[in-house]
Amino acid sequence: MARPQPYRIDIDLYLTQAISSTPQELHPLFESFRRLHSRKLWHQLTLKLFEFFDHPLSKPFRVDVFDKFVRDFEPRLNQLRLVEMGVRVSKEIDNPQLHLTFLTDLLSRVDTEASPEAHVMLLASLAHAKLLYGDLEGTKTDIDAAWKILDELSSVDTMVNGAYYGVAADYYKAKAEYAPYYRNSLLYLACIDPAKDLSPEDRVMRAHDLSVSALLGDTIYNFGELLMHPILDALDNTQYDWLKKLLFTFNEGNIGKFEALAPVFPKEPILHENYPFLRQKICLMALIESVFKRGAYDRSMSFQTIAEEIRLPLDEVEHLLMKALSLKLIRGSLDQVDQRAHITWVQPRVLSRQQIGQLAQRLEAWGQKLHKVEERIAPEVLVTG
Repeated sequence: MARPQPYRIDIDLYLTQAISSTPQELHPLFESFRRLHSRKLWHQLTLKLFEFFDHPLSKPFRVDVFDKFVRDFEPRLNQLRLVEMGVRVSKEIDNPQLHLTFLTDLLSRVDTEASPEAHVMLLASLAHAKLLYGDLEGTKTDIDAAWKILDELSSVDTMVNGAYYGVAADYYKAKAEYAPYYRNSLLYLACIDPAKDLSPEDRVMRAHDLSVSALLGDTIYNFGELLMHPILDALDNTQYDWLKKLLFTFNEGNIGKFEALAPVFPKEPILHENYPFLRQKICLMALIESVFKRGAYDRSMSFQTIAEEIRLPLDEVEHLLMKALSLKLIRGSLDQVDQRAHITWVQPRVLSRQQIGQLAQRLEAWGQKLHKVEERIAPEVLVTG
């Protein structure tokens, strides 16, 4: 791709005019620009530019400084830092078309091969802008293009990953696709510091959206990763604190607690509308937990036992088991004549502290059995030896 022609202005004249038309508090920054530019100290100039763009009084002048001053020497700057500046400045442009044009023009000036991370970050920012303006198709195109580059990179700046996963999560939220939202949102949180990078209100809404997506995701049957994430604490002492209790209830497969919380569902209409799905999901979670609690040699269960443990009519047990098998939550076989399920495997998952404690007790019991076997066979080994 041919590189764009260099952009040139009279730097001294521009900075002199800027000083005469901006608040006095910004003048030392412009003087620093002049000094650092003349000495070609590009890294220090980049840091000073970020200081300028962060200054509250610079708001009306940010686009002009980036479009004219920074544009003059942008090829000499770290391209990822340049894009970071450009994305920050673009937020001052209220007109949707001008906003998209600004980002698209900057994208055309970034060399994808030389600076793939900068290219990905710009694509993610373009995707986010298009999403805000209701262009879902354009958003998906840019997300896919960003992932194609990202997937080939062996090492990626956390900020770039955060930009990608953030817009991907927002896109899937807009599409009401719960499982992809859940996955991308957790990856986004892994790239940022929620305590510093999200406002208290944003933390509450992120925890709320993750909770709802975990409950309604038709492929999500393990909430351990979310339950141990600090973001969930944002729901404490809020109108959504019952959602946190509901998540723990599902993770435990506790149908009694689920039924006790059911009257609260109308507070979240989308959960209320999907009650039949949630009822089936809690039964599947109860089945998983029931199998998990059993030893490896105690997983042949009668349909009657399953019906009693998960509070399900006997004639619905077979359908539930077939659903669990099709979702690959369990492996095994069904004996329809004897009305028994022979479970050989249960889906691995992230365990809660309580479940880890139960597993530790089983390991301890297993260790004690081994010790008894050793005590029994040790004399025989000594004799034969």
